[in-house]
Amino acid sequence: MSSSTSTPAGLSSDTLSSDAGALAGICWRLVEAQHRISTLKLVDSVDEQETLEDLIQASKPSVPPECQHLHYLLSTPFRYGAAYPIGSRFRRAGLTDGVFYAGESPEIAVAEMAFYRLLFYGESPGTPWPANPAEYTAFSAEYATRKAIDLSKGRYVKDKAAWMHLTDYAPCQAFADIARAAKIEVIRYRSVRDPQQGMNLALHTCRTFAKPKPTGQQTWHIRLSAAGAHAVCESPNSRMTYRREAFAADPRIARLRWDRDR
Repeated sequence: MSSSTSTPAGLSSDTLSSDAGALAGICWRLVEAQHRISTLKLVDSVDEQETLEDLIQASKPSVPPECQHLHYLLSTPFRYGAAYPIGSRFRRAGLTDGVFYAGESPEIAVAEMAFYRLLFYGESPGTPWPANPAEYTAFSAEYATRKAIDLSKGRYVKDKAAWMHLTDYAPCQAFADIARAAKIEVIRYRSVRDPQQGMNLALHTCRTFAKPKPTGQQTWHIRLSAAGAHAVCESPNSRMTYRREAFAADPRIARLRWDRDR
């Protein structure tokens, strides 16, 4: 039976099922590099750190059975048992199914991270800029599915404004409800944070991962200041700067107090 949930395009799960196609490739995601070293300062050896990390993992919400063979960087967004604190573009707040968000290049993933780091400071006007750049690990994963929808093509293009709204995620969340009912595994969509509007991916299930571990890794440093955000990768050599105006179309960034003490 088709879902009755409304979307901007008036779509049904039957429509999405008929439009679904194959999609495969490599996607990139950023995590704070602190995940590798945060516990090391609490122990006296790497063996003790491994034991501590195992205990921490055991205390976290459970990993779904279909994800348990995956590296934790791939399985973490799908953990059960914890409420999602606030809604995101294709996931509602609360006890909802996980989504693995990623970009089709590390540069897109970096742009997304830079935006959300600036947003944190926008929502914390009394917090000074960090004294040092933050270190992040960009990792890639291979994915493949026969059930993907591309919101940048076909009948979906006419609702581009809804899919790419800077702050209102309700249309995308409604679309995600329909997509799940249609067993859609991947949604491909344009990034509203990347200045080039490169493509992002929302993976709805860990079954889309073609390999159980990340396939590549880069180290990025992102420095925030009154001038904006500056991102640097040493290998391969890559540098990007997001000045004050880069994300100013978003009203939350437009209100950001740039001049603050360190």
